[in-house]
Formats: sequence, C-alpha cells, structure tokens
Amino acid sequence: MLDNNTIQTERAVLVAVDTGSHDVEESLAELAELARTADAEVIATLTQSRPKPENSTYIGAGKLDELIELCHAHDINLVIIDDELSPAQQRTLEKKLNPDEHATDIAIHVIDRTMLILDIFAARAQSREGKLQVELAQLKYTLPRITGQWYGLSRQGGGGGGGAGGARRGRGETKFETDRRHVKSRIRKLELELRELEQQRELLRERRRKNRAEAVAIVGYTNVGKSTLMNALTQAGVLEEDKLFATLDPTARALSLPDGRSVMLVDTVGLVRRLPHHLVEAFHSTLEEALNATLILNVCDISSEDCDEQLRVTDDILRQLGCDEAAIPVLRVLNKFDMVSRADFASAPTQGIAISAKTGEGLEDLLHAIAAALPQNRKAAKLLLPYSMSHWSAKLREHGRVDVEEFRENGVYIEGVVPVDMLGDLGEYVM
Repeated sequence: MLDNNTIQTERAVLVAVDTGSHDVEESLAELAELARTADAEVIATLTQSRPKPENSTYIGAGKLDELIELCHAHDINLVIIDDELSPAQQRTLEKKLNPDEHATDIAIHVIDRTMLILDIFAARAQSREGKLQVELAQLKYTLPRITGQWYGLSRQGGGGGGGAGGARRGRGETKFETDRRHVKSRIRKLELELRELEQQRELLRERRRKNRAEAVAIVGYTNVGKSTLMNALTQAGVLEEDKLFATLDPTARALSLPDGRSVMLVDTVGLVRRLPHHLVEAFHSTLEEALNATLILNVCDISSEDCDEQLRVTDDILRQLGCDEAAIPVLRVLNKFDMVSRADFASAPTQGIAISAKTGEGLEDLLHAIAAALPQNRKAAKLLLPYSMSHWSAKLREHGRVDVEEFRENGVYIEGVVPVDMLGDLGEYVM
C-alpha cells in the first residue's frame, strides 16, 4: 500500500473492465473523484469489455500492452484499478509494468479501488476509533497479500528450534509466516480495543435512551452536503470540503426543533458506489449511528444527474446494516435546491424535502418535517405546580427536559419538554 506522501505526486491512469454488471462510466467518474481526493492527477482512463476480468492480469493481453505503452508515453507512475484485485493480479500487473528485475524501486505502482479508499481514510481519520478502524481494515486487506509477497521465497529461520529465535519462529517458519503472525496478532488487539470502544458507545446510547433523548442521523452519498447541512442546523463547525470523504468520524450536536424538543443530530461518513463489504464493516461504528437513530435523513444532491443513484446507494447500505429490519423512518432530503431551476425540479421524479444547506432555503420546512416524523412521545409545556407537588420537578428532569424553573408565590413555574404520559397526571397544572 502506498503511503500518503507518495500518492500526492502520482500521475494516474484509471483502468476498468466492463462486464455489464454496473455503469462503468459512472463508476470511473467516481474513481476519478477518489483519485483527486487523494491528490493524484488522472491522466487517462482505459476500459475493456469482457465477460469477466482476466484471472492473472485483470485485463487481456492486448489491452495490457496498450496500458504499458500509455504509462511509458505519459510518465504515468500509478495505475488504479476500478475493482478489488486479487494478490496475484496485483503482483502480476506490477511485474508486467516493471519488467526490470534489477530495479530497486517499483516505477509504476498498481492499486485497486479498495486500497485507494483506505489511503483516503487513513489520511482523514481524526478520532482514536477512526484511526483504529482504518488500521484494522488496512491489515485485513494486507494479510492475504503478505502471502503473495513472500510466495516461493521460502526464507527459513530458526534452525532446529533452539535459542530465542527458534522458540519464537518455530522450526522452518518462513518470513511471510512470521509477518502473517504479527499481522494477525495486531488484528486481534485492534478488534479488542474496538470492542471496548463499542461497549462505551453502547453505554452512552443506553444513557440517551434512559433520558429519552432521540437521535437523528444524517446519511447519504459522499459530497452531497451533509456536513454543510449539519453546520447550517447546529453551527457544529464540521469540515466542509469539495472532496469525497471529507467527514469520516461521526459528529453529534444538539438540534432544537420547532415543537420545543431537542434531539441529537449525527453526521456520518459518506457512502460511495460499490463500497467493499469489509469497508462497510470497518466503519460500522459510524454507520451504526444510523441503525440506532430514531430518524434517518437520507441526503442527496438534487442538482446531480446521479441523484436517484445516490439515494439507491444509501438505501442498499442501510439494508446491509439492517436498518430496514429495524423499521426506522427515513426522510429524503434533496439538497442543493438552489442549483436547479424550478421547472427542472418540478419535473424531477425524485420526491423529498427540497433544501439548500448553503443558502438556508427550506431548512425551516425540514425542521418541521423532522418534528412530525419523530415519535410524538414528548411535548413542550408550561406548568405551574403547587409546592405540595414540587417533587415532580425531579421527575421531569429525569424523564423530560426542564428549561425554566421559577419559584413563584403560588407555586413552581416550569417550562420544558414533558413526556406525554406525565402530562396526563399533570394536566390540570398546564398553563
């Protein structure tokens, strides 16, 4: 895998095999955006129509010759494959592209879609958990490639098993077996650390449930303006950048609704087409905020021709997480409404709440829609409790929210959000 410093100066060619299973042009356009996010300059693209990728080199022999010629003619030093390569395919491609057996450095690197996304994740993860998740995903990706790297070299170590080296590596253990053992050990340690962090998150969620705090998760395709929406609604100060995966770590902020309730608004990692399943697993902690939310906002870019595809990608990944089984209500939010004409919007088949997170248009409608979609189990209320019932103040703090509490001549005045079932007992004291 390339380090982050290496990828900043790369001149890249994008390569894809069109098997008819998906729209290759759209996938390559997204791959180009991913490459740009990783600071690589895309010089050219190369596609080949085949029933399936070639087993050893991904593309056929003739197209491989064309790729070699293209790399040499344009000083290309990075080939990005729009699929996940097997270790053998990656090794063979690099050997074909770098035929000089005596060279100390590989002049033309080959990476695949998964490796590129992992590189971006590694550069952008900020939280401890995010960094651990990236490292775990990288190691799981690397593990089978260690075998390929050392295959056939049979570097023996340790001799007859005596001494420290022999005891550590065992009789006849090869270099790649030692590396694999270290990687597996690190994977187990990372998984343990992540489980501990997951338990901490579950305690926080349990506390939130106990306090009847509701969560609204912003999900959607990457670069559709989720962070801009988060900032517009809560002034969260989340990074806004015109690049894919600008936000990796979940951010939660309090959001006040028109009916007086307060909910937690959570911004999650952006999604892309054909996101490898193990990457979904690696970032389950940020995506599971959607699974545990009371309401999901599925945000798309209404100005994009791919708007429907963006919504579909999000729906598919939510189903992978089990959100459909959890029956969590979803609001479709059509962002960047300011960038389309009213006529085009009126004729668009996509239905949802039209907003512009940039200009603020439609945000009030969105807040009312969120309030209406959430369970109606709490209401804003003003109460005047006689002093004989002042003990209810503590109950309201525990199960609702008290914004104002004043001790007046004729009782305790309270403004806040009250559970509906409590209002039944306190109805005569509602002002």
